[in-house]
Amino acid sequence: MIRLENVDKVYRTERIETLALHNINLDVAQGEFVSIMGPSGCGKSTLLNILAGLDRATTGTVEVHGSTTLMFQDAALFPWLTARGNIDLALKLRDVPKDQRKTRVDELLDLVHLREFAKKRPHELSGGMRQRVALARALSQNTDVLLMDEPFGALDAMTRDLLHDELEGLWSTTSKTVVFVTHNVREAVRLGDRVVLLSSRPGRVAAEFPITIPRPRRMDSSEVANQAREITDRLREEVRRHGDQ
Repeated sequence: MIRLENVDKVYRTERIETLALHNINLDVAQGEFVSIMGPSGCGKSTLLNILAGLDRATTGTVEVHGSTTLMFQDAALFPWLTARGNIDLALKLRDVPKDQRKTRVDELLDLVHLREFAKKRPHELSGGMRQRVALARALSQNTDVLLMDEPFGALDAMTRDLLHDELEGLWSTTSKTVVFVTHNVREAVRLGDRVVLLSSRPGRVAAEFPITIPRPRRMDSSEVANQAREITDRLREEVRRHGDQ
């Protein structure tokens, strides 16, 4: 579904040239859930922007077979629209006929367990609920690839855990390809088929960790903790290396 070959990304100003990504090689299979991790500033968001078509690689090959949707940490809902209105607008922009939109919005609200909150505006919803609306809106795009940039990073542990369950359920039923950026090692292991660790700037693929723990998984399980410890040790190496540069 996704292939990156020898990808570099350079940002240039009049006086400064910054190499953000260097020699990125990565394949993502159709229907795979890949977690992306790395030190702060290693280019994780830049990588997602390139996959989403919001930015272009400086050199190398980028192939994304299918359409993409990018979901951010901030739900970025329109405050004057209800939960239903935010999802409906996304469908309207896709030119979905009005008589079909109501049914589809109801289906998506049911999918994220928010039907009873359909008429609430964002300020009347909790952070977790707003992210559920954002997820429903992303799913309304009916794209092949879902790109997620730390979507649960600002949520409390319990809400995040509940949304992990919901996201995993949606992923398993829709068979979408998911690329999920996170700073939380256990979250990466909890959700991913594979964890890809980027190096310190410039970001490159430093290591990959297949996750073979049977699903469903729990953040507090010993299996997840042990795998997270291994990845954390390698992440610390990358952070130290960046500090020594």
